[in-house]
Amino acid sequence: MPRAIILVLDSLGIGAAPDAEKFGDTGSNTLGSIASWCASNTDDAIRSDGALSIPNLMSLGLGEANFVASGIKPDVAKWNEKIVANYAACAEVSTGKDTPSGHWEITGVPVRFDWGYFFDKTNSFPPAFIRAFKQRCGIKDILGNCHSSGTEIINRFGEEHIKTGYPICYTSADSVFQIAAHEVHFGLERLYEICEVARELLNEFNIGRVIARPFVGEAGEFTRTGNRKDYTTPPHEETLLDKLVADGREVHSVGKIADIFAHRGVTHKTKVSGHDSLFDTTIAALNSAKDGSLIFTNFVEFDQSFGHRRDVAGYASALEHFDQRLPEIIDAMKADDLLILTADHGCDPTWHGSDHTREYVPFLAYIPNQDSAKNYGVRQSFCDIGQSIADYLEISPLAEGVSIFGE
Repeated sequence: MPRAIILVLDSLGIGAAPDAEKFGDTGSNTLGSIASWCASNTDDAIRSDGALSIPNLMSLGLGEANFVASGIKPDVAKWNEKIVANYAACAEVSTGKDTPSGHWEITGVPVRFDWGYFFDKTNSFPPAFIRAFKQRCGIKDILGNCHSSGTEIINRFGEEHIKTGYPICYTSADSVFQIAAHEVHFGLERLYEICEVARELLNEFNIGRVIARPFVGEAGEFTRTGNRKDYTTPPHEETLLDKLVADGREVHSVGKIADIFAHRGVTHKTKVSGHDSLFDTTIAALNSAKDGSLIFTNFVEFDQSFGHRRDVAGYASALEHFDQRLPEIIDAMKADDLLILTADHGCDPTWHGSDHTREYVPFLAYIPNQDSAKNYGVRQSFCDIGQSIADYLEISPLAEGVSIFGE
């Protein structure tokens, strides 16, 4: 019996979605923008490596998927033009362009309701919530209470946080409440405890995630650590993960996948950070997972470290590093295993602001013993990914989605 592996290149969109105008994202294209920037900045001191070089991803159909979505083939370095994987471009039906919505839809459960949001850029949180949060946590005050990027806000409030012991609370355009605190001066376990309080209090506001954002260091040299933890509302319906576990299969979560699904539908979980550790852990899971299993990995650094920070050169280098290590995953696969490469949304690093971008995502499906590749065109939902996996692993169909293997 085959196994399935999902690698989510977090935020690697491939062109503005049909409803991108509603989000102010018409013209965005994460992959295309990065490739164009690299091709035009080959003499730049920041990027001196020439055109974007991702031959393995291109051979798996990433460039073709970009063309399906946007009519544009990314301007990348030369590569072997033989396509060895099935490819498609998936539009999103969920109302938002956030991480849980994207991942849940990939597994067959789109989010058609509206999450709650904190729209005010300053004094962002309801006073009644702040009062209850402070009382429950035994703290005198909070810092921040605004929209901000994670790196900016710890540089702004980190020193005051250490002096006062007040946690740094902030949000973004996503449905999220984030708490930054120093691992040494505040304590990691204490940070997790107050995040759990916030999660409970914010349920009535329909906030998708509470995120613990620990950091270390001293003033001027604060850095976030890999001990981030997401407290996510559980999926509102049965996902692919739930169905696999109910069928007696293994589901291996690597990275933040378990957090995104509120630890539901997971039999094995390994929390690691950094692309190399994610690769190593995924390969270890492949070497141990039983037949019929799912291995599910999120490569968060594309989004967290480069997309949101609008770091084009960093994103390009991370893509190239991913591409270099990708053959290790393929070498660890069995002949009939199914490898899916996709994304959960876009985050074009050349775009204005720091928010996600509403884009198509790639759907690349590789099976080592498959003789030929096929263009499956534009798909109407991310759900087609989960339905295809359910079909291939021979479990009962998901509630939504169309399998490419039935076409």
